[in-house]
Amino acid sequence: MVPFFVKRIASMLLALFGITIIAFGLIRFIPVDPVEAYFTINQIPATEEAMTSMREEMGLDQPLWMQYIAWLSHALQLDFGTSFVSKKAVATELFQRFETTLLLAVTALVIIIVISFSIGIWSARKNGGWLDWFTRTAIFTIASMPSFWLAFLFIYTVALKWGVLPLMGWGSFAHVILPSITLALGFIPYYIRLIRSSMREEMKKPHVLFARARGVKETVILRTHIFKGILPQLITSLAMTCGGLLGGAAIIENVFAISGVGHFIVEAMLARDYAVLQAFIVIIGGLYITVNFIADILCAVIDPRVRLKGGAL
Repeated sequence: MVPFFVKRIASMLLALFGITIIAFGLIRFIPVDPVEAYFTINQIPATEEAMTSMREEMGLDQPLWMQYIAWLSHALQLDFGTSFVSKKAVATELFQRFETTLLLAVTALVIIIVISFSIGIWSARKNGGWLDWFTRTAIFTIASMPSFWLAFLFIYTVALKWGVLPLMGWGSFAHVILPSITLALGFIPYYIRLIRSSMREEMKKPHVLFARARGVKETVILRTHIFKGILPQLITSLAMTCGGLLGGAAIIENVFAISGVGHFIVEAMLARDYAVLQAFIVIIGGLYITVNFIADILCAVIDPRVRLKGGAL
């Protein structure tokens, strides 16, 4: 277990280093000068003297390696500079909105797990019936619909026509339900298919057939043999989905007028607020890598074969 853990730690640190390189290179290798963007956003006359002074203040006149070391030393302290637009600390601006996006993503993840596991397990056990056929047809239909179209459909039916849930905005848990369901529906069909197909494959394996031949109860077989066999794959997929949920939240937040990180980043992209974009890449990338690291450790604990395959350094 120790070699596996050390290898995963090394991989995580290497990936985090790569994320910082990407974030640093964002404003150094794009065709738009960040200094010009700063003057344009703030409607300040861009004289040559003013631009030279601002470039020195931002440290853009130094060699790239010195710029990177200076930027990284501040980023490790969660100091990502000041927003071009709001003139506030970027970290403060992001973390104020991160709670909203995190609540939206976590709620969507819970909905994915509850619905996908319930329908996927039921569909695998009732394979071949007309209800199984209806379920598969429904999930393929949902999978073909873009999330923004589903968002507008929910707004019209549930919020406008029925008046069951709030239309837009943020304030109570009722505001979380509609956007989180919309966000989750983009992933539910995939997980239903994954659980169903994985369980069907696991049911055909010798140890499951032998357990059934010995008269072991079906619920015990399902819990201790089948579900345990597919759990590592599901944990890995759910960890990958966390990144998709955070990315998909940007569209959902704009549709439902939610002031979260996704909505904030879209505004920063339109305003060319590169300091915000840099911080977003580092924070979201670091969170994504950390979640996948935890998933790897959980898989290694559940299935010893994962440790044997990945433990060699």
